[in-house]
Amino acid sequence: MSRFWSQVVRDLTPYVPGEQPKIANLIKLNTNEHPCPPSPRVVAAIKAELGDDGARLRLYPDPNADLLKNAIARHHGVKPGEVFVGNGSDEVLAHIFMALLKHDAPILFPDITYSFYPVYCGLYGVAHRTVPLAADFSIDPADYCGVANGGILIANPNAPTGRLLPLAAIERIVRANPDSVVVVDEAYVDFGGTSAIPLTQQYDNLLVVHTLSKSRSLAGLRVGFAVGHPDLIEALERVKNSFNSYPLDRLAIVGAVAAIEDEDYFRQCCATVIATREALTADLAGQGFEVLPSAANFIFARHPGRDAAELAKALRERNIIVRHFKLPRIDQYLRITIGSDADCQALSAALREILG
Repeated sequence: MSRFWSQVVRDLTPYVPGEQPKIANLIKLNTNEHPCPPSPRVVAAIKAELGDDGARLRLYPDPNADLLKNAIARHHGVKPGEVFVGNGSDEVLAHIFMALLKHDAPILFPDITYSFYPVYCGLYGVAHRTVPLAADFSIDPADYCGVANGGILIANPNAPTGRLLPLAAIERIVRANPDSVVVVDEAYVDFGGTSAIPLTQQYDNLLVVHTLSKSRSLAGLRVGFAVGHPDLIEALERVKNSFNSYPLDRLAIVGAVAAIEDEDYFRQCCATVIATREALTADLAGQGFEVLPSAANFIFARHPGRDAAELAKALRERNIIVRHFKLPRIDQYLRITIGSDADCQALSAALREILG
C-alpha cells in the first residue's frame, strides 16, 4: 500500500470484472455479452452523427441526453422526467448508492448476487446486511418485508444464478417498504422476465435499473438508465451534476436511441438467445450437470462428480472461458454465457471430452 492512499482506498476490496483475454480463436463465455451484433440502425446512427469529418466530436454532448431520455420514456410509457441515464448501469447504480441508499439503517440485498453491490457499499460507506438465498438459490420476498432497512437492492433475474423473482413478489416487497427505496436491477430481464417499470407509476419508492449492454448488444457503448418517481430521479441528477455533467457521449446517445427504437430486431435477438439457452440447458443436463432455472443470457451449472475449478481450467486449455466464482455456496458452479449456437455446441463437445 502506498503512503499516499486514503483510508477509503486502503479499505476497499475492488470489484473484479470478467476477464477480457487476448487469445486467438477464443470462445468467450464469461462476461454475458450478446452473441448477436447490435441493430444495423445503431451503426447507421453513429455514422450519421460522425459525418464525413467527425467535426461534431469537438463539441460537448447534450448533458441531459434528452434525445435518449425521450426514447426511453416513449418505449416504456413513462415521462422523460422519470428517466435517468448514465455511463452504463454500473454508473447509474453508483449514483443510486450515494443519492438514495446512504442512511443510518443498513440496506438489504442477497448474499449471492452481483458482486459490485458490496463494493459500492465500501466505497460510499453504506451500511449493508446480506440476506441468505434459499437452498435452491431463490429469493424469498418475506425476508424483505417487516425488516427495518435503509433500502433494498435486488437483481432480477439475479446474478450469477439467473433465477427470476415473479413480478408479484417484487410488488410485495415494494408495498411492504413504503419508507425505503427499493431498487430492482433488471440487467437481464429481457431474456425471460417481466419488467417492474410499470409499477413505478404506482409506487414512489421503486427505482428500476436497465442496461443496454446485454439485450441490446451494446456492451461496448456503455449506456444504462433508471426509471422511477421524479423525486428519485432528481436525487440522481444532483449527484450526476456534481460528479460528471457529460456522462454520455454523442455516439452513445444516438446509438442507444437507435437500439431502443428497433423493436423487431431486439425481440428477434432475445428469442435467439432464449432458444440457445434452452438447448444448452438440455444438453448439459444430459451430461449430468445440475442447471438452475435461468431467465438470463447465462446459465449457472454444476456437475456433482467434477470440481468446478478443474472444469474451468480444462475448458480454458481448449480456448473456452467461462466464469468461476471462488465464493462460499457457489464455488462448485460455473456461470456460462449463452453464446452463438456454434459456441455452445463447441462448449458441449469440450465438456463431453473432459468428462470422458
